[in-house]
Amino acid sequence: MKHVYKVLAYLVAIEVAIQAAVMVWGDAGLGKWVEGGGVVDKTLAESGEAPFPEFIGLIIHGINGMIAIPVIALLLLITSFWAKVPGAVNAAGLVLLLVVLQVTFGIVGHSIPLVGAVHGLNALLLFTTALYAARRGAAVSAPEPQLAARG
Repeated sequence: MKHVYKVLAYLVAIEVAIQAAVMVWGDAGLGKWVEGGGVVDKTLAESGEAPFPEFIGLIIHGINGMIAIPVIALLLLITSFWAKVPGAVNAAGLVLLLVVLQVTFGIVGHSIPLVGAVHGLNALLLFTTALYAARRGAAVSAPEPQLAARG
């Protein structure tokens, strides 16, 4: 279970990095599309179509953030109870709390743009906390060095 805990914690951190990458990719595509004459308005949001290729980055960001990362964080917390890693439950609980906050900030950020800044800062905190949890699991999983026998 220690290995599963470590892998899940690293997965959360990797997913957060993917979130940043696909969001910027989608945003860059949006900027290029607008520069080419595209218009962003309510009609575009309700069209259900992908107006530019990089739009998939925004879709991936939404799916990862609303489904994949919360599921992984929940599995991390469940696994932490059996991982036998000191502080695993606390670290995994903090990861899950930060994920819940992240989802909330992401949803509220559509109505209150300033919350979008908090969403970005919380992502950094979530990334760091997930790495902390993974490193705890890695430290416990590593074999202890053997002392050379004195002869």
